[in-house]
Amino acid sequence: MRLVILDRDGVINHDSDEFIKSPDEWIAIPGSLEAIARLNRHGYCVVVATNQSGLARGLFDLDTLNRIHEKMQLELSDVGGYIDLVLFCPHGPDDGCECRKPRPGMIKEIASRLDMSFQGVWLVGDSLRDLQAAQAAGVAPILVRTGKGERTLEKNEGLEGVPVYDDLAMVVDVLLNGEAV
Repeated sequence: MRLVILDRDGVINHDSDEFIKSPDEWIAIPGSLEAIARLNRHGYCVVVATNQSGLARGLFDLDTLNRIHEKMQLELSDVGGYIDLVLFCPHGPDDGCECRKPRPGMIKEIASRLDMSFQGVWLVGDSLRDLQAAQAAGVAPILVRTGKGERTLEKNEGLEGVPVYDDLAMVVDVLLNGEAV
């Protein structure tokens, strides 16, 4: 099985420093849904691994998060795509959990649920914590410039050897063309 792990906010949809707190605030980045559909058509399993500390902060509840993910899946289905699995960390930054990126717990959970190794698996993210979680779990990181990607690039920390692309659509172009990432 070929697998690509995606961060949600800033990779699939526009991000906000004020958090994505409702389905109305969830707006796909142009080309991202079509890129996921292309991965699906080429036999990739697509998994989302997303920190959602807005739950711990009381900014939205689990029902609202589920409705946001339902909207994401519905819009994906409109272009012939789907997400195979969505995992999220509901904890705040100071909770000390193992699932919150940059810790690798959520990424390792994917391997456990899918009963697979991470050989040849990529994680696409827009922040240093995404890249750190990928590396800690043994997954190859890719940074996109969307979302917080430009800010991550400006800080220039922990990016050695990490490929950088404009957006998810460009990442998928490279993956599907068999080019070295």
